[in-house]
Amino acid sequence: AKTCSECLQSGKGCAYCPDEVRTFNGPRCDLYENIIAHGCSAAAVITAQSEMQIEREESINIALQQSQVSPQQVSMSFLPGEEKVMDVKVFSPTKGPLDLYILMDFSNSMADDLDNLKRMGNELAVLVKKLSDDYTIGFGKFVDKVIEPQTDMRPRKLKEPWPDSDSPFSFKNVIKLTSDLNEFTSKLQRERISGNLDAPEGGFDAILQAAVCGDKIGWRKDSTHLLVFSTESAFHYESDGANVLSGILMRNDENCHLDDDGKYTEDTNQDYPSVPTLVRVLSQHNIIPIFAVTNHSYTYYTKLQTYFPIAEVGLLQEDSSNILQVMEIGDFKMRLKAQRMIDDQPVCGMNPDEKEGTMRAHLKSHWCAHSDCHVFVLQKPIRRSPKCHFHGDLVCGKCQCYDGWVSTYCNCTASSSTVDTSLCIGPGMTEACSGRGDCLECGTCVCYNPDQFEGQYCQYDRTQCQRFGGFLCNDRGSCVMGQCVCAQGWEGNACECPKSNQTCLDNNGGICNGRGKCVCGRCECTNSGNEMTSTCELSAQVVLGACESTRSCVQCQSWKTGEKKDEEECNKCFFKSVMVDELKEREKVTDVCSFRDEDDDCTYYYTVDLSKDPALNPGGLEVEVLKKKDCPPASLLWLLPLLLFLLLLLALLLLCCWKYCACCKTCSFAVFPSGRMVGFKEDEYLLRQSLLTSDHLDTPMVRTGPPKGTDVVRWKVNDNVHRAPNHPQALIKPNPKETIQFPLSLRLNRLFSENLSRPESRDAEQLRKEVADNLNEVYKQIPGAQKIQKTSFRYERNAGKRQDYTIMDTVLSAPRSSYPDIVKLTEKNVQSGNFSDLKVVPGYYTVETDREAAGAVEFQEGVESVDVHVPLFVKDEDDDKKQLQVEAVDVPLGIAEIGKRLVNITIIKEHASSVFSFLQPAYTYSRQDGVANIPISREIVEDGRTQVTYRTRDLTAKDKKDYVTVEGDLNYGPGETQKLVPVRLLELGEKDSLLEDKQVKQFVMDLSNPRQGAKLGRYPRTTVTIADSPGDNDALMMQMQQKGYSSPKCSSPSGLLMSPGNPKAKATGPRNIRLNWEPPLGNPLGYKVKYWIYGDPEKDATVLDVKTPQAELTNLYPYCDYEMRVCAYNAMGDGFDTDVVTCQTLEDAPGEPGRLAFNVISPTVTQLSWAEPAETNGNITAYEVVYTPIDDDMKPVGADKKVKIDNPKKRMLLIENLQNAQTYQYKVRAKNGVGWGPFRDATINLASQPARPLSIPIIPDIPIVDAEAGDEYDGYLMYSNEVLKSPAGSKTPSVSGDDYMMNGKWDQNFLFPGSSVTRNMSASSSPMSTLSSNYRGAGGSFTTETTTTYLTGSGKTDTFHHMREMKSVFLTLASVFPDARLAPGVPDTPSRLVFSALGPTALKVSWQEPHCEKDILGYCVLYQLLNGGDVKRINVTNPAENSVIIQDLLPNHSYLFKVKAQSQEGWGPEREGVITIESAVDPKSPLSPVPGSPFTLSTPSAPGPLIFTALSPDSLQLSWEKPRKPNGDILGYVVTCEQLHGGGDIRSFQVNGDSAETSLTVQNLTENVPYKFKVQARTTQGFGPEREGIITIESQDGGALSQYNSQSTTRREVFQLPTEVNTRTNVSHTMINDPYFSGTNHV
Repeated sequence: AKTCSECLQSGKGCAYCPDEVRTFNGPRCDLYENIIAHGCSAAAVITAQSEMQIEREESINIALQQSQVSPQQVSMSFLPGEEKVMDVKVFSPTKGPLDLYILMDFSNSMADDLDNLKRMGNELAVLVKKLSDDYTIGFGKFVDKVIEPQTDMRPRKLKEPWPDSDSPFSFKNVIKLTSDLNEFTSKLQRERISGNLDAPEGGFDAILQAAVCGDKIGWRKDSTHLLVFSTESAFHYESDGANVLSGILMRNDENCHLDDDGKYTEDTNQDYPSVPTLVRVLSQHNIIPIFAVTNHSYTYYTKLQTYFPIAEVGLLQEDSSNILQVMEIGDFKMRLKAQRMIDDQPVCGMNPDEKEGTMRAHLKSHWCAHSDCHVFVLQKPIRRSPKCHFHGDLVCGKCQCYDGWVSTYCNCTASSSTVDTSLCIGPGMTEACSGRGDCLECGTCVCYNPDQFEGQYCQYDRTQCQRFGGFLCNDRGSCVMGQCVCAQGWEGNACECPKSNQTCLDNNGGICNGRGKCVCGRCECTNSGNEMTSTCELSAQVVLGACESTRSCVQCQSWKTGEKKDEEECNKCFFKSVMVDELKEREKVTDVCSFRDEDDDCTYYYTVDLSKDPALNPGGLEVEVLKKKDCPPASLLWLLPLLLFLLLLLALLLLCCWKYCACCKTCSFAVFPSGRMVGFKEDEYLLRQSLLTSDHLDTPMVRTGPPKGTDVVRWKVNDNVHRAPNHPQALIKPNPKETIQFPLSLRLNRLFSENLSRPESRDAEQLRKEVADNLNEVYKQIPGAQKIQKTSFRYERNAGKRQDYTIMDTVLSAPRSSYPDIVKLTEKNVQSGNFSDLKVVPGYYTVETDREAAGAVEFQEGVESVDVHVPLFVKDEDDDKKQLQVEAVDVPLGIAEIGKRLVNITIIKEHASSVFSFLQPAYTYSRQDGVANIPISREIVEDGRTQVTYRTRDLTAKDKKDYVTVEGDLNYGPGETQKLVPVRLLELGEKDSLLEDKQVKQFVMDLSNPRQGAKLGRYPRTTVTIADSPGDNDALMMQMQQKGYSSPKCSSPSGLLMSPGNPKAKATGPRNIRLNWEPPLGNPLGYKVKYWIYGDPEKDATVLDVKTPQAELTNLYPYCDYEMRVCAYNAMGDGFDTDVVTCQTLEDAPGEPGRLAFNVISPTVTQLSWAEPAETNGNITAYEVVYTPIDDDMKPVGADKKVKIDNPKKRMLLIENLQNAQTYQYKVRAKNGVGWGPFRDATINLASQPARPLSIPIIPDIPIVDAEAGDEYDGYLMYSNEVLKSPAGSKTPSVSGDDYMMNGKWDQNFLFPGSSVTRNMSASSSPMSTLSSNYRGAGGSFTTETTTTYLTGSGKTDTFHHMREMKSVFLTLASVFPDARLAPGVPDTPSRLVFSALGPTALKVSWQEPHCEKDILGYCVLYQLLNGGDVKRINVTNPAENSVIIQDLLPNHSYLFKVKAQSQEGWGPEREGVITIESAVDPKSPLSPVPGSPFTLSTPSAPGPLIFTALSPDSLQLSWEKPRKPNGDILGYVVTCEQLHGGGDIRSFQVNGDSAETSLTVQNLTENVPYKFKVQARTTQGFGPEREGIITIESQDGGALSQYNSQSTTRREVFQLPTEVNTRTNVSHTMINDPYFSGTNHV
């Protein structure tokens, strides 16, 4: 807005700042709070307010038999776009002309209501006569559309759906409006009930036909039209008809379609009408609806009533006596809205006579809305103002220049001014307009992007204010002039601090428990010496260990004894004890303690309780000590020596008896060898960790006695048995819910072959797939289990007669607490000899964790010895000497007894005497040097002689061409710390010297085989780069630094400082990291520390200048990974950087959870779900749900109910037996390692929601707009915070996936739950992938007639023209990237793909090194145009490089990139991404970007979330929303469907159109089989990313589910409420199984 008037007319809430230009430099038109934030004085801000005044209001006189309305005259002024609501009372005379049409639901559930109506027919006739002397009465009936799934379409049911009933129908006009009451009563008696299937009825079809068929119904022109709508069910409305199996797509045309018999004929061809359509049609035909409904559906129609200008809802009583009261006087609402435009003409530009008017409300609710739009003249302009250099007028603080004068102050002429860029350079700046805009005449800056840059010199960037949790201004404010302007209720530099202290409330409702202060929404506790919670309350550990933690202080304060008896130590105690004569009762204190005093052997007693007054007891504890000790009598002390002597004598006698019995037993076995014995061969093994070649030890077990028969022996092993129970490590209990790896071993019923030992062989691949399919099928019964991985095959030598059979090793990931279940399930299947369809040999298995293992071995007939494959649990944190204990547990099969039951394994960790390492991972030498002297460092731990082997190996440099390879041993004597290895460098050949673009020559040197107790250190390998000339050294070193290498320690010819040594980073808080390093050689003037968020480009790093070899990094994000480098600088400039150092900040309290969603099962049962907090600030460990009954003033009317959910993945809660018709407030908060975060709350009354799960599923805040209504009906724009839209009519949707970005990650765990009476929909979300390489390259088609093209498993089928481009892309890339399964040693997918635009045609592609058990050898980058074209490949042979620069891209074209890594075992899977560089191009040459024009990156988004709705046992409906950021114009979508675990055909559909929400019906599915669906948008630029969803249609009885322990895969856990709460509310939690296996989500 350029002027004050334009500003205030822009909309409600706009304000204008008239301050003079020299004192105000911000946008003059903005919201009030933004104007103030820019510096405008509050007194000068100009705003506008609307008015409403009642000019005439006379009360209604019922005695007058005429139509009346009150008030009679109202004057209003509106701001553009503003709405007003006023109350209007309307009276209709009871004796005026009246047409009464009764429209009744004839579904079977209304049978008793029809009987009631028939019985009171005469009474109804008498009642109508009372209402009017001139009346007519008619009758119509309705059920629903005669089509599936609304109606049972079996022939028998179509004829007679219920005994003694009529055929189904949609609507029928039975009795035309008539004044003959006898005719009405007689025809009504002949009517019979009908029936349908689903709960909502098709009453909207009937209402519309009754309104538009005026002649056939019999409405009279000048009478009052009443339509009494009687039902007991909810209603179908627009879009419900489009979701049935026949695919009705045509909207309702609002025309009359009744035949001669009065039946509605278009019920199966047109959709239901919408709510706004009914509002408009009934208003046009002057029909007042009266919804006479039963109590069951009363709440639905009270909501519906709010959308009609005149309507009433009443409970249908047996005698209908309330109809008269409904018609007498009603209060109605009118919603008025000011229009900006009328017939494409601005309101403010119209003739004033056309804008004036009054608003009157009549019985028919016709009115004329008056919208007055003034041109505000708020200040008189100052003509030829001195502030405008007398060349302009000062208007509202802004100069309006005369012709020929320009600039802000009118001090520059347009003709004589020249562009002087120095006027556009602000203080402290070097570029005109900060490089972000054009400098025009008189120093005026015009910013390139005004939405991003602002200020006089474009110096402020609206995206560069402080962030919190990754969000700009914490998403709680806006960035204005470089500072955050916070929303109401928030403050702080990044709007990170709530002004409320709700997050600081302790359990008693106080602030920080009185022991701290609330700062930025968090408690800062005073130091009390005790561990505190986030609200300064004593932690549970302190309370539980109160006695032990207070023992020594009580002893020193009360008796001057104990370990703290020195006065100085005693004064350090954090509490003061009080001596008392009598202690309090146990029930009244936290704990009662008693200990023995070692000094006098007496026992003392005291109590510990939580302090009620923190001021008196800063430590938080009240300790009262009993004055009197309990001492033993002194006369009994002489008995102690005698008792000790007798005990010793008894022990000697028992020892002799035991030796005698053992000797007899041995002799007995030698003479009478009647039984078999099994046991370990050895008692103990002593191992040295440095000499271990395996992480397992084959421990022999032997059998003696008759060798006939088979014995199976179960064994177990425990790690670290040498640790005492009070050992610090033993006291640390693992988290039972932590997901860990369980190595498993089974003996397959298959002979071992050499091919199985090679992972890449075909035999191994086929067997690996068979093992995975069958074991995944078995272990999916374990809650939280994932798919097996790292499967390999081997054979065992000492395994009896079974040693030629294959042993399979694999890894299963599952929660730690499931270990007993995994062992039990494994043993059960091994005993049966089958893992699903996989044959195994009974008697052998092993199940391991990281600290214990269990298994079994088998002795076949004639076998005397087998090996037990015992895991050693070798870890870096092991003690220097640790002990494992292996135990033979029992013999479940066989007659053998266990002899030698235990064997101990001791592992000694030897410390290295020396550590060998290169000084740096990379060096650079010139060819002209002739020799590269490479230093090898030795760190001495224990001095002496030692030895290490070295060897060079080619990379791009070749032996005998660029250098001469060397290898050998280096011998170090006592005290020697470094030796040089000379490598001869060769001159450049004549042929190579002629090449202009020569490849960088590199080779590596490796260290190996350290002897005499030495080991290899940090850099066992170094890369040597050969420069062609000395001048290339610095350039190569800088180039290597950019690629991730550190600079060498050798001298730099340029005199730059070397990199600092040994950088170490440590997190000191949620927002702080301390970085230390060792100074380099030389005299550095200071250091520069660069730090950035892990994954961001290094060029965006923050630089910190320090003078000491340490730095404190502050204002960081909590629980975030950071990368850092350090360089020293001197007078020559910045030196070389160190290696990248990574560190993660500590956790902080989480933010509030995501939005709450309710699925209302009944008026007393709801299912509550929520999303993970956007700011987790750590790992979420638990959630707490609190729900409270409240009144209309939001005040509690009952006790809080709290439920704690310990599994953070279970973000759903089912709450039953709530109070009917009671409003509840629901609050949810999250917890991580720091503590609890703030609550997210919502309020809902279940009674106001649909009463059955099949009625109206709820999606909050859905607007309902009549698209065909004119401007006069814009007043009927309706919103509901609790009801209305169902994407599937009467079925319940299940949603998969959503595009919510949280902390830079895709959040796809938000679930909108649903349920069904007869069928469950189960869905799981899968991560977003872009153009997945698993696509099989085939096409298909789909039309509105649901024609489907099936694709075979091989993917061979004919493709259509519209699919050819996509097919060519995927087939071409598939040929370059062959599908390969991961084998041991094969790299994983690169963990992140980052794009950085360097120009309109240049791009930097970066990635992070993937996990791999072996060394990465290099990478491969492929890219091509998304709509087809040649595939270009870049090979990265240096594994240290994790980025490439591509400079041959086309502007405004989308490219598909793929990156994968290679090891010695082969190529790993690729990471994919789609990217577009958008820039301005020359119109005459679309491929040529405009020089100097800005450029941005654009990434297309995926469609939807996917919403699944079951229609039948073998069909479902899939719907989705259009992508938020499509790449080009959307032409349609491609949908593929395949079984999740393989089998069956791949099916493909094409759906045309670009509507906001698209749906597709898929048939011919199979029950209880998980399917994977993919939806991909087809645009003018090609294909965008895919959205995936996994779904299962389950049978009512659960189908073929788990057979393990006869339990289903769904388990309901009941949380017990506190016993002191008297309630009938049951709270249960529904567990969602991992979609990896079942893909099911039961509700």
